[in-house]
Amino acid sequence: MIQQPEIASKPIVTLTLSPTIDLAFKSNEIRPIRKNRAVGQRTDAGGGGINVARVLKELGLESYAIYLSGGATGLVLNELVAKLGVPGKCIEVAGGTRISFTVLEEISGLEYRFVSEGSALVEAEWQSALSELGECDADYVVASGSLPPGVPIDFYARLARIVRSKGARLILDTSGPALHAAMSAGGIYLAKPSLGEFEILTHRKIESAEELAEVARSLVADGSVENLAVSMGRDGALLAHPSGTLRLRGPKVKAVSAVGAGDSFVAAMTFALARRQSVEDAFMLGMAAGAAAVLTHGTQLCRREDVERLHAEVVAERARIEAAT
Repeated sequence: MIQQPEIASKPIVTLTLSPTIDLAFKSNEIRPIRKNRAVGQRTDAGGGGINVARVLKELGLESYAIYLSGGATGLVLNELVAKLGVPGKCIEVAGGTRISFTVLEEISGLEYRFVSEGSALVEAEWQSALSELGECDADYVVASGSLPPGVPIDFYARLARIVRSKGARLILDTSGPALHAAMSAGGIYLAKPSLGEFEILTHRKIESAEELAEVARSLVADGSVENLAVSMGRDGALLAHPSGTLRLRGPKVKAVSAVGAGDSFVAAMTFALARRQSVEDAFMLGMAAGAAAVLTHGTQLCRREDVERLHAEVVAERARIEAAT
């Protein structure tokens, strides 16, 4: 069972610079030119930080979601966020909120994902996000998602300085130049790239688990990040932290959808850290939530009962590893 956290005096704050209205459908068969009939529509508020807030609520912990929203689609997003019952702050922007959609082809079991880039932000808009974070009193700030056009590459590095000055910890889930700039500046408590994102970050092809552990340890040792979790899909995940590394293969599940697995992983780790569990225990809960997310269709994210069941499997795997060494 997932233990409930103590009543937190400070909420977990999430930031989503580029939220989305996520649509999910099912279609018997997808064919070109012809009209493809879609059924089972599901509509969710999405984007990295909003997804993290959704999973935190599913696990039993409230958060405060800061997100940027604009245009006619922004009004729809605001309504969807309100229905979630997640408190937060919408920063209004001029550009329209993006729409993304996922289609499951039932005849093949394949999932097709279409993710739009989103509108560009002007300086006043992204500066408003930094100002809003500067006013928040939190123990943990979770920033998740790619940077929209118009936002400087060092945005998350700037955010890290603000969070650190407030005595809080920044958990970052992004990729590419934005991740590189943030880690070069330091001050990040936890980063969670995928293996592919990690290879882009380090400019090298990782050939083995041993090499991955070595490179991840070096980034922790040089102060780029305090804790680093690298997800590897079906091959599990690796955690590097000041006291060493932990690699687990994790539970074997039949994937239905890959949507939201990373956000679920980050949310569950944050959940555990907020209730003062060790980073290794948080990592195991994160692995369980990431695996649980692939069991649901489209944009549903993870279910608490699946997280609890799979968490027991992850804990058992670690116990077997420790008993064998």
